[in-house]
Amino acid sequence: MSSILTNNGAMVALQTLKVVNTNLTDTQNAISTGKEIGVAKDNAAVWAISKTMESDIASFEAIEEGLSMGEATVAVASAGAEQIVEKLVEIKELIVSAQAENVSHDKIQTDIESKVDQIESIIGAAQFNGANLLANTIDGTATQMGILASLDRVGAGGTVSSVDITIEAQGFESSLNLGTSLTTITDTATAASALAEIEVYLQTAISGAAALGAASARIDDQVQFVSKLVDSMTMGVSTMTDTDMEEASARLSALQTQQELAVQSLGIANQAPQALLQLFN
Repeated sequence: MSSILTNNGAMVALQTLKVVNTNLTDTQNAISTGKEIGVAKDNAAVWAISKTMESDIASFEAIEEGLSMGEATVAVASAGAEQIVEKLVEIKELIVSAQAENVSHDKIQTDIESKVDQIESIIGAAQFNGANLLANTIDGTATQMGILASLDRVGAGGTVSSVDITIEAQGFESSLNLGTSLTTITDTATAASALAEIEVYLQTAISGAAALGAASARIDDQVQFVSKLVDSMTMGVSTMTDTDMEEASARLSALQTQQELAVQSLGIANQAPQALLQLFN
């Protein structure tokens, strides 16, 4: 039955055109923004996952900055500790030379005191942004420096806990207090006593330098890991939410063709009631 009041063909064609236009608009938005899933209504589950991952990415980028600061602090202390080891080796050489009878013990002692002053100066200056890992306390109070190294998340959207790298203060101010505890060399006997003492100080400094070197290597490894993790997470979010431009281009061409056909179909359907006039001629 044909009716001049209800045009079923036009209604179907109009609904088809609306669907095509909606899909075409979505595809154009995806191409222009580069995001297949830009808002929650596009895909609520994927959007929620991507936002959680994006927040973690931002956190890990901040962790990278903190690790770089910690790495610089340890590097300064490590360089200072290695320099102190060199100065202690030089002091040891002077003490060994003082074992002979026919040397100027006074001049040797003067050289030793100069190097001891230099060691104390290195300990005081080996700080970065107020943190000194060679001193008894890192910042005047704490004996440990915690560096945020990572975040552990339990399940998707679950609780997050922090993971720290702890660096101990080496306490060189007291353990390498050569100015008041190293025997003053006046003869071969005092030189012998000083030799035993300097060996203890040297081993202490070597142990401290080794500990700082190990900490520096661990931080460097963590920096590289976090950097790669951020890259991997960023790629993961991109895979979930970014527009596949090749697919979108093909879809856009198909929808434009569908739109043209739907417009033509609607035009044909709208002409159908006019054909009824011929029945009354």
